[in-house]
Amino acid sequence: MTYKRVLLKLSGEALQGAQGHGIDPEVLSRLARELKAIHDGGTQLALVLGGGNIFRGVAGASAGMDRAHADYMGMLATVINALAMQDALEKSGIPTRVMSAIEMREVAEPYIRRRAINHLENSTMVIFAAGTGNPFFTTDTAAALRAMEIKAEVILKGTKVDGIYDQDPAIEPTAKRYDTVCYTEVLKNNLKVMDATAISLCREHGMPIAVFDMGVPGNIARVIAGENIGTTVVPDGDEGTLR
Repeated sequence: MTYKRVLLKLSGEALQGAQGHGIDPEVLSRLARELKAIHDGGTQLALVLGGGNIFRGVAGASAGMDRAHADYMGMLATVINALAMQDALEKSGIPTRVMSAIEMREVAEPYIRRRAINHLENSTMVIFAAGTGNPFFTTDTAAALRAMEIKAEVILKGTKVDGIYDQDPAIEPTAKRYDTVCYTEVLKNNLKVMDATAISLCREHGMPIAVFDMGVPGNIARVIAGENIGTTVVPDGDEGTLR
């Protein structure tokens, strides 16, 4: 494995499968099998899950809810996803801890950075839930923040497409995929990898982001092993390359 400690960011929608909402147990089982193989290979793995399959704060706010109130509801949705993922992982034999930025000790540990690192060093997978614990910040930003705090080597961003394109590939058939692209180019061209706050945080601290297609079984392990199957966001000054 090329990377020894990684943070995997998945959207809540990645858990809903073909049913279009909620949590698909078959998707959880597939992910657990893939993550077990990575865990057994010696990689320390942390997860951040979104909550959009259950409730999205921005959508609630656009429908007239108070934005802070809606965001807290979205944070609770990420805890539900984290507990479901924990159950699947532990059934696969992986010791797992859910750490929440909002205290709810009956179901999750409170987030403490040094404890999270200790879990990882002791071969326990960690799922970070409830975002940053603050409204107006996305789970993308939470992933970037947690990756810095645990000293991850890379953020793996699983998506529905096989990388970052110069145009929307669903609309423009001639769109080309980047092999690499720098943070500033992502922000300048609004390439929709992660939100601007998360990208800026990664740029400031030199955290690479590997974007790949989550729908292909085995892709998580391939990215960790260094295969060129998606797009890597790299420091400014490294020239972007298209294929």
